[in-house]
Amino acid sequence: MTQVPTAPGSRPDSDSGNGLDSRSGAGPSKTPGSPGTGRRRHDREILALAVPAFGALVAEPLFLMVDSAIVGHLGTPQLAGLAIAAALLTTAVSIFVFLAYATTAAVARRVGAGDLQAAIRQGMDGIWLALLLGAAVIAITLPLAPWLVDIFGASDTAAPYAITYLRISSLGIPAMLVVLAATGVLRGLQDTRTPLYVAIGGFAANAVLNVGLVYGAGLGIAGSAWGTVIAQFGMATAYLVVVVRGARRHGASLRPDSAGIRASAQAGVPLLVRTLSLRAVLMIATAVAARLGDADVAAHQIILSLWSLMAFALDAIAIAGQAIIGRYLGANDPQGARDVCRRMVQWGVVSGVGLGVLIVLARPLFIPLFTGDQVVQDTLLPALLVVAVTQPIAGIVFVLDGVLMGAGDGPYLAKAMVVTLAVFAPAALLVPVFGGGLTALWWAMTLMMAVRMLTLWLRTRSGHWLVTGATR
Repeated sequence: MTQVPTAPGSRPDSDSGNGLDSRSGAGPSKTPGSPGTGRRRHDREILALAVPAFGALVAEPLFLMVDSAIVGHLGTPQLAGLAIAAALLTTAVSIFVFLAYATTAAVARRVGAGDLQAAIRQGMDGIWLALLLGAAVIAITLPLAPWLVDIFGASDTAAPYAITYLRISSLGIPAMLVVLAATGVLRGLQDTRTPLYVAIGGFAANAVLNVGLVYGAGLGIAGSAWGTVIAQFGMATAYLVVVVRGARRHGASLRPDSAGIRASAQAGVPLLVRTLSLRAVLMIATAVAARLGDADVAAHQIILSLWSLMAFALDAIAIAGQAIIGRYLGANDPQGARDVCRRMVQWGVVSGVGLGVLIVLARPLFIPLFTGDQVVQDTLLPALLVVAVTQPIAGIVFVLDGVLMGAGDGPYLAKAMVVTLAVFAPAALLVPVFGGGLTALWWAMTLMMAVRMLTLWLRTRSGHWLVTGATR
């Protein structure tokens, strides 16, 4: 496991990937060189952060896959109960993803300014906020679990299992929110390798614990929930060991600071609005697909799963953008921020083209893996080609989203996503009226991504996001 950077002015550690200038201890090196030299340096920075981030992102959904595979052998009601509880838990955790995004930007700025003590102190505020939010979620979920499960329309046979899994697993939400906040701390410190190692360790522990508790101890679906909770607390502990060690090394206080916690919450509110708006887009798309018919909604679910998988690859570049942009701005280097933004956009376009080509070439191989129903396959194919063609747009959107997050430009991101939702909702809801089926729906999704690209491009071109200094 890598360490928190040792001190301002120290030699950059290749394992931590902190990218600090060895001469100043703050921000990127400004050594003159050819444009090609600058691009290679940016490429090294992006790869050093994006590749481990991609691994960590892919490892996270494997938790649910393992739980589903193990619980599925208990019976259909148990698996149905898990599906309902997992949907509620995933939604709850995804709402608070701002704990990672806002913390990354704030910590990276202070790293760029060369003040690691303040950087870690900022990260601790985010972790304390995560604990408070986690406690609030538990207080709501435990008594309301039967009502929440009923809202999702659980059958009489699946509901008891869903309630059991939801109540037990909700105890792990504080740990998961701490993982989000601590991940943001380490990303801000230019370290994406530790999150990768912790994710791999958590995945392995979760698999072993689930098998042992579900079958070895005979606890059934409750054993799966307890195994996941234990693994989540193990991950949170691993993160806290790294962060606390860094705090002690640099003299950063570990005590909760009410002003700092409030500031972290205020910084997260715009990103919360952005996330809720994006979730609304996905919910509307699924609701429209359901109105089109069983074959359409089944094909939509397959495409959405593939779309989410491709998003992991593009989001890895966005995560690198959050960390690197924040560091450049904290080091009072707006030109460096512009240069690395331009380079990451190029990475996003190339990655999008590559993913689009991969979809087209591999479609005969993976479509039969999801369904053998010819009607679903026929419905799926033209919509999937729309997704393939528009992946370069997705690449630009993810990168610019990460750039503006790294700049702490949350209020603009919130407004832009609300505008995007306002454009997308009527376009999607009109699909059943005017026809076109699932393909038309995914053209509406393309419109959504195009609007996001336009709003993000206009902002980055304006330069208003280039606010330098240790704080925004």
